[in-house]
Amino acid sequence: MKILVTGGAGFIGSHIVDAYLEAGHKVAVLDNLSTGDKRFVHPEAELYAIDILDPGVGPILHKEKFDAINHHAAQISVSDSVADPVFDAKSNIIGTLQLLTNAVSSKVGKFIFASTGGAIYGGQEYFPAGEDHVCKPTHPYGISKLSVENYLRFYQETCGLKSVVFRYSNVFGPRQNPHGEAGVVAIFCSRLLENKTPTIYGDGEQTRNYILVKDVVRANMLALDPECSGIFNVSTEKETSVNTLYETLLQISGSKLKAEHAPARDYEQRRSAISYKKIKDAFEWEPQIPLEEALIETFQYFKNQTG
Repeated sequence: MKILVTGGAGFIGSHIVDAYLEAGHKVAVLDNLSTGDKRFVHPEAELYAIDILDPGVGPILHKEKFDAINHHAAQISVSDSVADPVFDAKSNIIGTLQLLTNAVSSKVGKFIFASTGGAIYGGQEYFPAGEDHVCKPTHPYGISKLSVENYLRFYQETCGLKSVVFRYSNVFGPRQNPHGEAGVVAIFCSRLLENKTPTIYGDGEQTRNYILVKDVVRANMLALDPECSGIFNVSTEKETSVNTLYETLLQISGSKLKAEHAPARDYEQRRSAISYKKIKDAFEWEPQIPLEEALIETFQYFKNQTG
Protein backbone atom coordinates (compact mmCIF):
# COMPACT_ATOMS: atom_id res chain seq x y z
CA MET A 1 0.00 0.00 0.00
CA LYS A 2 0.93 3.64 -0.39
CA ILE A 3 0.41 5.32 2.98
CA LEU A 4 0.66 8.89 4.30
CA VAL A 5 1.47 9.20 8.00
CA THR A 6 0.80 12.66 9.39
CA GLY A 7 2.88 13.43 12.46
CA GLY A 8 5.32 10.81 11.17
CA ALA A 9 8.30 12.65 12.64
CA GLY A 10 6.75 12.47 16.09
CA PHE A 11 6.80 9.92 18.86
CA ILE A 12 4.08 7.43 17.88
CA GLY A 13 3.95 8.32 14.19
CA SER A 14 7.63 7.64 13.54
CA HIS A 15 7.36 4.14 15.01
CA ILE A 16 4.36 3.45 12.77
CA VAL A 17 6.30 4.66 9.72
CA ASP A 18 9.13 2.26 10.55
CA ALA A 19 6.72 -0.67 10.90
CA TYR A 20 4.86 0.11 7.66
CA LEU A 21 8.12 0.31 5.73
CA GLU A 22 9.38 -2.93 7.27
CA ALA A 23 6.16 -4.59 6.10
CA GLY A 24 6.90 -3.49 2.53
CA HIS A 25 4.57 -0.52 2.19
CA LYS A 26 5.52 2.76 0.54
CA VAL A 27 5.31 5.57 3.11
CA ALA A 28 5.32 9.36 3.05
CA VAL A 29 5.42 11.58 6.13
CA LEU A 30 3.64 14.90 6.58
CA ASP A 31 4.90 16.81 9.63
CA ASN A 32 5.45 20.51 10.38
CA LEU A 33 8.35 19.53 12.71
CA SER A 34 7.06 21.80 15.48
CA THR A 35 7.37 18.94 17.96
CA GLY A 36 8.51 16.14 15.65
CA ASP A 37 12.17 15.41 14.99
CA LYS A 38 13.54 15.02 11.48
CA ARG A 39 16.02 12.46 12.84
CA PHE A 40 13.12 10.12 13.63
CA VAL A 41 11.98 10.01 9.98
CA HIS A 42 13.04 6.79 8.30
CA PRO A 43 15.38 7.51 5.34
CA GLU A 44 13.12 5.50 3.02
CA ALA A 45 10.10 7.68 3.81
CA GLU A 46 9.49 10.84 1.80
CA LEU A 47 9.10 13.85 4.11
CA TYR A 48 6.72 16.73 3.44
CA ALA A 49 7.65 19.32 6.07
CA ILE A 50 4.40 21.30 6.11
CA ASP A 51 1.47 21.82 8.44
CA ILE A 52 -1.85 20.04 7.87
CA LEU A 53 -3.46 23.51 7.71
CA ASP A 54 -1.23 24.44 4.74
CA PRO A 55 -3.14 24.71 1.42
CA GLY A 56 -0.31 22.72 -0.13
CA VAL A 57 -1.55 19.51 1.49
CA GLY A 58 -4.29 19.06 -1.12
CA PRO A 59 -1.94 19.02 -4.14
CA ILE A 60 0.31 16.50 -2.34
CA LEU A 61 -2.58 14.08 -1.82
CA HIS A 62 -3.81 14.47 -5.39
CA LYS A 63 -0.30 13.92 -6.77
CA GLU A 64 0.59 10.92 -4.60
CA LYS A 65 -2.78 9.08 -4.69
CA PHE A 66 -2.43 7.43 -1.28
CA ASP A 67 -4.31 4.24 -0.46
CA ALA A 68 -4.51 5.14 3.23
CA ILE A 69 -3.84 8.02 5.61
CA ASN A 70 -2.71 7.41 9.18
CA HIS A 71 -3.41 10.67 10.99
CA HIS A 72 -1.29 11.27 14.09
CA ALA A 73 -0.50 14.97 13.63
CA ALA A 74 -2.16 16.89 16.46
CA GLN A 75 -1.94 19.51 19.15
CA ILE A 76 -1.51 17.18 22.14
CA SER A 77 -1.18 19.46 25.17
CA VAL A 78 -4.26 19.38 27.39
CA SER A 79 -3.21 22.53 29.25
CA ASP A 80 -2.61 24.39 25.96
CA SER A 81 -6.08 23.35 24.79
CA VAL A 82 -7.54 24.80 27.99
CA ALA A 83 -5.55 28.02 27.65
CA ASP A 84 -6.30 28.44 23.92
CA PRO A 85 -9.26 26.37 22.69
CA VAL A 86 -9.28 28.20 19.34
CA PHE A 87 -5.71 27.15 18.55
CA ASP A 88 -6.53 23.59 19.59
CA ALA A 89 -9.60 23.52 17.34
CA LYS A 90 -7.72 24.94 14.35
CA SER A 91 -5.11 22.20 14.55
CA ASN A 92 -7.19 19.24 15.68
CA ILE A 93 -10.54 19.94 14.04
CA ILE A 94 -10.07 22.31 11.10
CA GLY A 95 -6.74 20.79 10.07
CA THR A 96 -8.24 17.31 10.15
CA LEU A 97 -11.33 18.43 8.23
CA GLN A 98 -9.15 19.85 5.47
CA LEU A 99 -7.23 16.58 5.38
CA LEU A 100 -10.47 14.59 5.19
CA THR A 101 -11.82 16.75 2.37
CA ASN A 102 -8.65 16.18 0.36
CA ALA A 103 -8.66 12.49 1.24
CA VAL A 104 -12.12 12.09 -0.26
CA SER A 105 -11.38 14.10 -3.40
CA SER A 106 -8.11 12.19 -4.00
CA LYS A 107 -9.89 8.86 -3.45
CA VAL A 108 -8.06 7.67 -0.34
CA GLY A 109 -9.48 4.29 0.67
CA LYS A 110 -8.95 4.32 4.43
CA PHE A 111 -8.40 6.92 7.15
CA ILE A 112 -6.82 5.84 10.46
CA PHE A 113 -7.24 8.34 13.28
CA ALA A 114 -5.39 8.61 16.58
CA SER A 115 -8.01 9.58 19.15
CA THR A 116 -7.80 9.54 22.94
CA GLY A 117 -9.04 6.91 25.36
CA GLY A 118 -8.98 8.52 28.77
CA ALA A 119 -9.85 12.09 27.78
CA ILE A 120 -12.79 11.22 25.55
CA TYR A 121 -14.77 9.41 28.27
CA GLY A 122 -14.24 12.00 31.00
CA GLY A 123 -15.32 10.98 34.50
CA GLN A 124 -16.07 7.30 34.00
CA GLU A 125 -19.23 5.58 35.19
CA TYR A 126 -17.58 2.15 35.20
CA PHE A 127 -14.10 0.64 34.86
CA PRO A 128 -12.69 -0.31 32.44
CA ALA A 129 -14.77 1.72 29.97
CA GLY A 130 -15.84 0.10 26.72
CA GLU A 131 -16.29 1.96 23.45
CA ASP A 132 -20.01 2.30 24.17
CA HIS A 133 -19.36 4.28 27.36
CA VAL A 134 -20.80 7.80 27.22
CA CYS A 135 -18.26 10.35 25.96
CA LYS A 136 -18.12 13.54 28.06
CA PRO A 137 -14.62 15.04 27.71
CA THR A 138 -13.73 17.68 30.28
CA HIS A 139 -11.34 19.82 28.22
CA PRO A 140 -11.00 21.13 24.64
CA TYR A 141 -8.40 18.52 23.65
CA GLY A 142 -10.83 15.67 24.35
CA ILE A 143 -13.68 17.64 22.77
CA SER A 144 -11.66 18.12 19.57
CA LYS A 145 -10.91 14.39 19.31
CA LEU A 146 -14.58 13.51 19.80
CA SER A 147 -15.56 16.08 17.16
CA VAL A 148 -13.27 14.44 14.61
CA GLU A 149 -14.72 11.01 15.43
CA ASN A 150 -18.16 12.39 14.59
CA TYR A 151 -16.89 13.92 11.34
CA LEU A 152 -15.34 10.57 10.42
CA ARG A 153 -18.75 8.93 10.79
CA PHE A 154 -20.19 11.60 8.50
CA TYR A 155 -17.51 11.08 5.86
CA GLN A 156 -17.92 7.32 5.99
CA GLU A 157 -21.72 7.46 5.68
CA THR A 158 -21.86 10.14 2.98
CA CYS A 159 -18.60 9.67 1.06
CA GLY A 160 -17.73 6.04 1.69
CA LEU A 161 -14.39 6.84 3.35
CA LYS A 162 -13.70 3.82 5.56
CA SER A 163 -12.18 4.81 8.89
CA VAL A 164 -10.51 3.28 11.92
CA VAL A 165 -10.41 5.19 15.21
CA PHE A 166 -7.97 4.19 17.94
CA ARG A 167 -8.72 5.55 21.39
CA TYR A 168 -5.31 5.27 23.03
CA SER A 169 -4.68 5.11 26.73
CA ASN A 170 -1.40 6.69 27.95
CA VAL A 171 1.24 5.72 25.40
CA PHE A 172 4.94 5.90 26.31
CA GLY A 173 8.27 4.66 25.02
CA PRO A 174 11.40 5.62 23.09
CA ARG A 175 11.34 8.92 21.16
CA GLN A 176 8.71 10.51 23.40
CA ASN A 177 9.34 14.20 24.04
CA PRO A 178 10.36 14.71 27.70
CA HIS A 179 10.05 18.50 27.50
CA GLY A 180 6.32 18.89 26.91
CA GLU A 181 3.33 18.43 29.20
CA ALA A 182 2.24 15.08 27.77
CA GLY A 183 4.22 11.94 28.50
CA VAL A 184 4.81 11.60 32.23
CA VAL A 185 7.08 8.57 31.75
CA ALA A 186 9.43 10.50 29.45
CA ILE A 187 9.36 13.48 31.81
CA PHE A 188 10.19 11.34 34.85
CA CYS A 189 13.00 9.53 33.00
CA SER A 190 14.52 12.79 31.87
CA ARG A 191 14.34 14.40 35.32
CA LEU A 192 15.85 11.37 37.04
CA LEU A 193 18.74 11.21 34.57
CA GLU A 194 19.38 14.94 35.07
CA ASN A 195 19.02 14.55 38.87
CA LYS A 196 16.33 17.23 38.84
CA THR A 197 13.27 17.01 41.09
CA PRO A 198 10.17 15.96 39.14
CA THR A 199 6.71 17.35 39.87
CA ILE A 200 3.63 15.26 40.63
CA TYR A 201 0.33 17.13 40.43
CA GLY A 202 -2.08 16.48 43.27
CA ASP A 203 -1.55 13.53 45.61
CA GLY A 204 -0.29 11.27 42.82
CA GLU A 205 -3.00 8.67 43.32
CA GLN A 206 -4.68 9.47 40.00
CA THR A 207 -4.56 6.40 37.74
CA ARG A 208 -3.93 5.75 34.06
CA ASN A 209 -3.38 2.76 31.72
CA TYR A 210 0.21 3.03 30.53
CA ILE A 211 0.99 1.21 27.28
CA LEU A 212 4.26 0.82 25.38
CA VAL A 213 4.35 2.30 21.87
CA LYS A 214 5.28 -1.12 20.39
CA ASP A 215 1.83 -2.45 21.32
CA VAL A 216 0.19 0.60 19.77
CA VAL A 217 2.13 0.06 16.53
CA ARG A 218 0.77 -3.50 16.33
CA ALA A 219 -2.76 -2.10 16.38
CA ASN A 220 -1.89 0.29 13.57
CA MET A 221 -0.65 -2.63 11.49
CA LEU A 222 -4.02 -4.35 11.97
CA ALA A 223 -5.78 -1.19 10.84
CA LEU A 224 -4.57 -1.81 7.27
CA ASP A 225 -6.71 -4.97 7.13
CA PRO A 226 -9.58 -4.31 4.67
CA GLU A 227 -11.98 -5.77 7.26
CA CYS A 228 -10.86 -3.36 9.99
CA SER A 229 -13.09 -0.34 10.58
CA GLY A 230 -14.77 1.29 13.55
CA ILE A 231 -13.73 2.59 16.96
CA PHE A 232 -11.35 0.62 19.17
CA ASN A 233 -9.78 1.24 22.57
CA VAL A 234 -6.06 0.45 22.68
CA SER A 235 -4.95 -0.07 26.26
CA THR A 236 -3.78 -2.46 28.95
CA GLU A 237 -6.83 -2.04 31.23
CA LYS A 238 -4.43 -1.99 34.20
CA GLU A 239 -4.67 1.10 36.38
CA THR A 240 -1.38 2.45 37.70
CA SER A 241 -1.13 5.51 39.92
CA VAL A 242 1.41 8.25 39.18
CA ASN A 243 3.02 7.52 42.55
CA THR A 244 3.44 3.83 41.70
CA LEU A 245 4.80 4.74 38.27
CA TYR A 246 7.39 7.03 39.81
CA GLU A 247 8.39 4.52 42.50
CA THR A 248 8.93 1.89 39.80
CA LEU A 249 11.15 4.26 37.83
CA LEU A 250 13.08 5.07 41.00
CA GLN A 251 13.86 1.39 41.43
CA ILE A 252 14.86 1.03 37.77
CA SER A 253 17.10 4.09 37.87
CA GLY A 254 18.62 3.40 41.29
CA SER A 255 17.85 6.99 42.27
CA LYS A 256 16.51 8.15 45.62
CA LEU A 257 15.28 11.50 44.30
CA LYS A 258 11.99 12.48 45.92
CA ALA A 259 9.31 14.08 43.77
CA GLU A 260 7.66 17.35 44.78
CA HIS A 261 3.88 17.78 44.73
CA ALA A 262 2.04 20.67 43.13
CA PRO A 263 -1.69 21.50 43.31
CA ALA A 264 -3.94 19.19 41.30
CA ARG A 265 -5.11 20.44 37.90
CA ASP A 266 -8.87 21.06 37.75
CA TYR A 267 -9.37 19.39 34.37
CA GLU A 268 -7.49 16.19 35.20
CA GLN A 269 -9.45 12.96 35.65
CA ARG A 270 -9.03 11.04 38.88
CA ARG A 271 -9.21 7.57 37.34
CA SER A 272 -8.92 6.27 33.80
CA ALA A 273 -9.18 2.67 32.65
CA ILE A 274 -10.41 1.56 29.25
CA SER A 275 -11.19 -1.93 27.95
CA TYR A 276 -9.49 -3.52 24.93
CA LYS A 277 -12.04 -6.37 24.68
CA LYS A 278 -13.49 -5.16 21.36
CA ILE A 279 -10.19 -5.16 19.44
CA LYS A 280 -9.18 -8.43 21.07
CA ASP A 281 -12.42 -10.13 20.03
CA ALA A 282 -12.24 -8.73 16.49
CA PHE A 283 -8.54 -9.04 15.68
CA GLU A 284 -6.93 -10.95 18.56
CA TRP A 285 -4.93 -7.88 19.59
CA GLU A 286 -3.87 -7.55 23.20
CA PRO A 287 -0.94 -5.81 24.93
CA GLN A 288 2.17 -7.97 25.08
CA ILE A 289 4.74 -6.03 27.10
CA PRO A 290 4.37 -5.83 30.92
CA LEU A 291 4.65 -2.37 32.44
CA GLU A 292 7.93 -2.87 34.31
CA GLU A 293 9.63 -4.40 31.28
CA ALA A 294 8.37 -1.51 29.14
CA LEU A 295 9.61 1.05 31.67
CA ILE A 296 13.07 -0.56 31.75
CA GLU A 297 13.28 -0.37 27.95
CA THR A 298 12.14 3.25 27.94
CA PHE A 299 14.48 4.35 30.73
CA GLN A 300 17.42 2.69 28.95
CA TYR A 301 16.55 4.60 25.76
CA PHE A 302 16.68 7.95 27.54
CA LYS A 303 19.85 6.94 29.36
CA ASN A 304 21.48 6.13 26.03
CA GLN A 305 20.43 9.54 24.68
CA THR A 306 22.28 11.29 27.50
CA GLY A 307 25.36 9.06 27.30
